[in-house]
Amino acid sequence: MRFSPPTIREILLLCILFCGLFLIFASRTGPQQLFALPAPPVPARQPYHTQLNAGDIQTKIIAHVPGWSIIDWLYIYKGVVFIVSNEPQNVPNISSIYSKGIEIEVGEEAERARLPDDTDIRIINTTEALALFGSRAQILDGVSYFVNDPPQYVRHYYHGVAELLFGFWRTYSSLDTSIPASGNTTLPSPRRMIFNRLDAFRWRDYALMNQWVVRSSFPELTMEFIDDWDDRAKMGKPFVFERVVLADRSAAMLSLNYQRYQRTAAAAFGLPGSPHWWMTIRNNVVRFAGLDPEEGAGTVGPPVITYISRQEWGRRMLIEADHERLVRELRKLEAAYGWEVNVVLPEKMSRLEQLRLSARTTILLGVHGNGLSNLLWMKPNGRSTVIEFFYPGGFAHDYEYTTRALGMTHYGFWASKSFTSPDLPLPAYPEGFQGNEIPLDGEAVAQLCIQRLTLEEETDEG
Repeated sequence: MRFSPPTIREILLLCILFCGLFLIFASRTGPQQLFALPAPPVPARQPYHTQLNAGDIQTKIIAHVPGWSIIDWLYIYKGVVFIVSNEPQNVPNISSIYSKGIEIEVGEEAERARLPDDTDIRIINTTEALALFGSRAQILDGVSYFVNDPPQYVRHYYHGVAELLFGFWRTYSSLDTSIPASGNTTLPSPRRMIFNRLDAFRWRDYALMNQWVVRSSFPELTMEFIDDWDDRAKMGKPFVFERVVLADRSAAMLSLNYQRYQRTAAAAFGLPGSPHWWMTIRNNVVRFAGLDPEEGAGTVGPPVITYISRQEWGRRMLIEADHERLVRELRKLEAAYGWEVNVVLPEKMSRLEQLRLSARTTILLGVHGNGLSNLLWMKPNGRSTVIEFFYPGGFAHDYEYTTRALGMTHYGFWASKSFTSPDLPLPAYPEGFQGNEIPLDGEAVAQLCIQRLTLEEETDEG
């Protein structure tokens, strides 16, 4: 018998029949029988681990220079800091790690009074730790910033940001020496900042910039203060930092870099680091202010010259006629070269206005003072310059060192005489340093601006 091949219509009818049978079968058996996949195992419930075997885990010094330390598994118990180590000979001198955290006074007696004793910090071995702590310590997980400083300096914009936060990030960023100009980093964001010597109100500066910078740099950061420290001390239970970046102003003053520059953050530069280390913080702050970080330093549009005037501040001001002449000379540059010139009083600007303008500034000018702290937000390049006016014979490293630490150029002025690194005077505060009769040759300042901006343009073209 001979069969003819099925027609297309017959094949379609057969497919429809099989699909109908499949649906009937599936509706009766359900997906579990169809695919026969085993149910995933239910994981056993695990406790939230908040404790560490205190007798087993030793403290590890990850990085250290006087006053700035990165430490894993640092213990605190009843208000005392404990380093648990069976090799105490490998632990740096504890006076270079921690102090009594009292106010900084001048003189040898005051220096001795700040040195720590067993009521502040101790080194113990694992056997002693087990006997003292018991078998468990509560974990403060992640990265913590720990400030063992009095309120004396923290509540000032320059000292709070350009020294404390500056030193913290320089220390912590030593663990990522390949940070690019974008500021991108592999470092985990810190979880908390602990001030064990001051209350919740005394870290804020009169310009209200400290909190702005901290909140924009680390939005998720929690803050703890002396009451929180006392809470833990009174509990009579040990706590342990998983990783802590520890800052101590008094301990940093023991470093050679501090002796040279009188900047506690200078000690942190003994650690390795990327040339772009600060860009992580700078770019976050600038973005928070609503600007593209790439707009800075005249890289987009004409160069920007900003003169921070103190003429209404009441202290440390230019001779009025010299101030007026400086403004006239700067306006001439604006007319001749098309450069943007801003003459501003910071106390009459909002924080956003200050941040946005400083982020765009190529050359920042001003008398020695807190307004120059905004150099932190300038974008470093070959033309980025800070020009600082001093009473003749006077000098301080504050803004000079900070400028160079960011890879920018700093000039000081005594009337018509300018100076820059490495030919710097020694720090000095002569009579008149804090006064309101500081002389300045505005034409000489304008000529230096021309030199800084036009020479760089010629270099770029070459």
